[in-house]
Amino acid sequence: MENVLGFVALASGLIIGLGAVGACIGIGIMGSKYLEAAARQPELMNELQTKMFLLAGLIDAAFLIGVGIAMMFAFANPFVLK
Repeated sequence: MENVLGFVALASGLIIGLGAVGACIGIGIMGSKYLEAAARQPELMNELQTKMFLLAGLIDAAFLIGVGIAMMFAFANPFVLK
């Protein structure tokens, strides 16, 4: 029983940590590509900015879904039988 709780805590930390790292890397790459595209074609900057913010929201949403799943495992653990 104690091993299960330890593994759940470890898994929750990994889900949140790796999700945060992935979201940060994804937003960083997307931001750099936006700046490159805006420098090449400044007339498309408004259209590109709209798409960039939409993608930033989707990347953050994927991370927050992972946080929600990790919190479910941490506080309402379906793997521990009572």
